[in-house]
Amino acid sequence: MDSLCLRAAPVSALASGPAFEALLDGVRDRARLGEFDRQRHISRDVIDAFKAHGVYRALVPKRFGGLECSPAAFCEMIERISHADGSAGWVASFGMSPVYLAALPLETIAEIYGNSPDTVFAGGIFPPQPAETVPGGFKVNGRWKYSSGSMGADIVGVGIAPRNGDKLDLPRLAVLPRSQARIEETWDTVGLLGTGSHDLLVEDVVVGEQWTFVRGGKPNLDEPFFRYPSLSFATQVLSVVGLGIARAALDELSGMASGRISVTGAPALADRPLAQVDVAKAEAALRSARAFFYESIEQAWAHVLAGDPVPIEVTNLLRLSSTHAARVAAEVARSAQMLSGMTGIYNESPLARCVNDAQVVTQHAFMGDVTYQNAGAMFFGKQPLPGYL
Repeated sequence: MDSLCLRAAPVSALASGPAFEALLDGVRDRARLGEFDRQRHISRDVIDAFKAHGVYRALVPKRFGGLECSPAAFCEMIERISHADGSAGWVASFGMSPVYLAALPLETIAEIYGNSPDTVFAGGIFPPQPAETVPGGFKVNGRWKYSSGSMGADIVGVGIAPRNGDKLDLPRLAVLPRSQARIEETWDTVGLLGTGSHDLLVEDVVVGEQWTFVRGGKPNLDEPFFRYPSLSFATQVLSVVGLGIARAALDELSGMASGRISVTGAPALADRPLAQVDVAKAEAALRSARAFFYESIEQAWAHVLAGDPVPIEVTNLLRLSSTHAARVAAEVARSAQMLSGMTGIYNESPLARCVNDAQVVTQHAFMGDVTYQNAGAMFFGKQPLPGYL
C-alpha cells in the first residue's frame, strides 16, 4: 500500500483491499505503457472494473442499491486511483454524479438507478445551448466542450439555456442516453490526455422535461450526503486527483533516488544534502495541504451528521482547501521532476506525466485565484462573489 494511506484516520474500505490493489496495479501498468494517453480515453474494461469495485455506486443511496459512503471515503478512493493514473482518477471522480442527478424528479432518479446503481454519468455543461421548447420537453442541439469521461458513460448531461423562472446563474441540464450524442475527438493536451474530454454533440434530440434539472437546484433526495455543500464537493473530487498525482511523483522520486547515478560523477540523489532538504520540504507541503483538505471535509461532514446546516465559514474552508490542494500538488510534482534531473524530462517518464497531469488540474475554473479572493473576503467579514458558496 502506498504512503498516501498514512493518515491518522483509517482508510475507507473503498480505498483498500487486495482486489482494489490489483485494480490499481493494472491501471498503473497500462498507464505507464501509454495506453490511455495514446487512445485519449480510459479503456472500457477499466470503467467496467471501476463499476465492479463500486466507484459509480459509492454515493448512490442504499435504497437504490448504492453504498452511500461519506465524502471523505469517496475522495480517498479517487486519490488512490489518481496515484495510479491521473486521467483514471479524473474519470473515476464522476462517481460524484448523484450530487447533480439528485435534482431530477424522484421518479427519474429511480428509473436511472433501477437500471443499475453503477450508471456512469458524464457530459458537458458549458456553454449552455439554447433549447427549443416542445410539448413535454426540449429539443436539444449543440456542442459542449470538455466532456470528460463521455467515452465510457451510460448517460450524458448537456447544458441548455435556462427556462423562464430558473436562476440565470444555474444552467439547466438535459440528460439523455450516451447513444443519442456524438463525440468529436478534440482533446489533445499536454496533460490528463486519457480523460477523453472531447466535444459532445447533440442534434435534434427531444428530452422530456422530467429528464432535465437545474444544476445546483434543491435535491429531491434526503440522505445526509445531499446536505453536504454540493459545489464544494464538485471541486474536491477534482483537486484530490492532484493530491494523488503529487504523491505518485514523490514515490517515484524516492524509488529512483538511491540508484540514480549522475553522468557527472556526483553522488546518488539520495546522498545529496540539498536534495534531502528539497524532498523534505515537498513532503511537508503535500502532507500539510492534504491534512487541511481532509480536515475541512470531516468538519463539514460532522455538521451534516449532527443534522445542522454547514456554516458558510466551514464551506469557505472547503473551497479554500480544495484550490490550495490542487496548487500545492502541482508545485510538489514539479519539485520532484526538478530533483530527478534529466531523467524526468522524457515523454515516457512517470514524473513528466505527473507534472503535466497535476498542472492541468490547476487550470480548471474551480481552481482559479478567485478562490483566494473570495476566501480572503470572507476572512475579513465581507461577502464573496456570487456562485462561490
